[in-house]
Amino acid sequence: MWILQSTDPELPVTFRLLPGSIKTLGRAQTADFIVDAALVSRVHCRFTLDESGLGVEDLGSTNGTWVNGRRIERAPLLAGDKITIGRVELAVSAAQ
Repeated sequence: MWILQSTDPELPVTFRLLPGSIKTLGRAQTADFIVDAALVSRVHCRFTLDESGLGVEDLGSTNGTWVNGRRIERAPLLAGDKITIGRVELAVSAAQ
């Protein structure tokens, strides 16, 4: 299992990804992970956890998806990475 956790105490969110997961993140009620925050698109990005590891893909968001300060279209994720979505920063960690 992988964990995405907000680094901002004002917006305490934690999301868990199990093997085989494909989850979307955004403001819309149809998103799997809902983050109602400034600059987050309705369906902002998608996380995939499969045999090759954890990855994130931007879904054409207005303000982009950033990994460790770099704007990405698609990127693998490792423990310790920081994902920025709008003004929300999520820390990536692996749970045992």
